[in-house]
Amino acid sequence: MKKLQKNQEEQILPINEILPVSDLGCAAALATAGFELLALDRQNLHKIKFVFRRSAGIEKVADNFWSDRLEQKSRSFWDNIKNLKNRIYSE
Repeated sequence: MKKLQKNQEEQILPINEILPVSDLGCAAALATAGFELLALDRQNLHKIKFVFRRSAGIEKVADNFWSDRLEQKSRSFWDNIKNLKNRIYSE
């Protein structure tokens, strides 16, 4: 089980229901594809993890991102990068 903080409330989810991602580009690609970002994991002060709800197709999108086969709208992707950076620095 992994304990996450989301907007001051605690949520406990089984580890198999979450996907932690430490790469900003991959996290932006997942957000652009419509996957739910649950929280930011700040346990390691040097590397923040974006925690997504594991759902059908999320691993395929991540694999396609890393193999340079993912096609997305560039403006939406860029907007999600900016939104994720804002979340990093505003919390």
